[in-house]
Amino acid sequence: MPVLKAPPPQPKNETVQLRIPQEVKCRLLSYAEFIHTSASFIVVELLERLFRKDADFQAYLAAYKPTTAESPMEIPATDPSPSNPAKR
Repeated sequence: MPVLKAPPPQPKNETVQLRIPQEVKCRLLSYAEFIHTSASFIVVELLERLFRKDADFQAYLAAYKPTTAESPMEIPATDPSPSNPAKR
Protein backbone atom coordinates (compact mmCIF):
# COMPACT_ATOMS: atom_id res chain seq x y z
CA MET A 1 0.00 0.00 0.00
CA PRO A 2 1.53 3.35 -1.01
CA VAL A 3 2.25 5.90 1.69
CA LEU A 4 1.12 8.79 -0.52
CA LYS A 5 -1.94 8.92 -2.72
CA ALA A 6 -1.69 10.18 -6.28
CA PRO A 7 -3.24 13.61 -6.78
CA PRO A 8 -6.61 13.71 -8.52
CA PRO A 9 -6.36 14.17 -12.28
CA GLN A 10 -6.39 17.77 -13.39
CA PRO A 11 -9.18 18.82 -15.76
CA LYS A 12 -8.14 19.37 -19.36
CA ASN A 13 -7.87 23.06 -20.12
CA GLU A 14 -8.91 24.62 -23.40
CA THR A 15 -8.05 28.00 -24.87
CA VAL A 16 -10.88 30.41 -25.64
CA GLN A 17 -10.34 33.68 -27.41
CA LEU A 18 -12.85 36.43 -26.61
CA ARG A 19 -13.30 40.05 -27.53
CA ILE A 20 -14.07 42.25 -24.54
CA PRO A 21 -14.01 46.01 -24.05
CA GLN A 22 -10.62 47.36 -23.02
CA GLU A 23 -12.05 48.75 -19.77
CA VAL A 24 -13.38 45.31 -18.80
CA LYS A 25 -9.98 43.77 -19.50
CA CYS A 26 -8.27 46.37 -17.33
CA ARG A 27 -10.69 45.76 -14.47
CA LEU A 28 -10.30 41.98 -14.83
CA LEU A 29 -6.52 42.23 -14.65
CA SER A 30 -6.73 44.67 -11.72
CA TYR A 31 -9.07 42.33 -9.86
CA ALA A 32 -6.75 39.39 -10.52
CA GLU A 33 -3.86 41.38 -9.11
CA PHE A 34 -6.01 42.44 -6.14
CA ILE A 35 -6.81 38.84 -5.13
CA HIS A 36 -3.40 37.46 -6.23
CA THR A 37 -4.63 35.07 -8.91
CA SER A 38 -4.92 34.80 -12.66
CA ALA A 39 -7.53 36.32 -14.93
CA SER A 40 -8.31 32.80 -16.15
CA PHE A 41 -9.18 31.68 -12.62
CA ILE A 42 -11.59 34.60 -12.21
CA VAL A 43 -13.32 33.95 -15.53
CA VAL A 44 -13.68 30.22 -14.83
CA GLU A 45 -15.04 30.80 -11.33
CA LEU A 46 -17.54 33.41 -12.52
CA LEU A 47 -18.75 31.21 -15.38
CA GLU A 48 -19.15 28.22 -13.05
CA ARG A 49 -21.14 30.38 -10.64
CA LEU A 50 -23.30 31.69 -13.49
CA PHE A 51 -23.97 28.17 -14.78
CA ARG A 52 -24.94 26.95 -11.28
CA LYS A 53 -27.24 29.86 -10.48
CA ASP A 54 -29.13 30.17 -13.78
CA ALA A 55 -32.25 28.03 -13.31
CA ASP A 56 -33.28 28.33 -16.97
CA PHE A 57 -29.87 27.10 -18.06
CA GLN A 58 -30.09 24.19 -15.60
CA ALA A 59 -33.46 23.25 -17.12
CA TYR A 60 -31.95 23.48 -20.59
CA LEU A 61 -29.09 21.19 -19.59
CA ALA A 62 -31.51 18.71 -18.02
CA ALA A 63 -33.46 18.56 -21.28
CA TYR A 64 -30.27 18.05 -23.30
CA LYS A 65 -28.98 14.60 -22.47
CA PRO A 66 -26.22 13.70 -24.90
CA THR A 67 -25.30 10.06 -25.35
CA THR A 68 -21.81 9.06 -24.33
CA ALA A 69 -20.82 8.86 -28.00
CA GLU A 70 -21.69 12.52 -28.60
CA SER A 71 -19.09 15.18 -28.04
CA PRO A 72 -19.84 18.10 -25.70
CA MET A 73 -21.77 21.00 -27.16
CA GLU A 74 -19.51 23.45 -28.90
CA ILE A 75 -20.25 26.99 -29.94
CA PRO A 76 -18.54 27.83 -33.21
CA ALA A 77 -16.23 30.81 -33.07
CA THR A 78 -17.43 33.63 -35.26
CA ASP A 79 -15.94 37.00 -35.95
CA PRO A 80 -18.60 39.31 -37.38
CA SER A 81 -16.15 42.18 -37.81
CA PRO A 82 -15.18 42.93 -41.42
CA SER A 83 -11.65 43.89 -40.33
CA ASN A 84 -10.06 41.14 -42.42
CA PRO A 85 -11.92 40.90 -45.74
CA ALA A 86 -11.14 37.96 -47.99
CA LYS A 87 -8.52 38.61 -50.67
CA ARG A 88 -9.61 38.26 -54.26
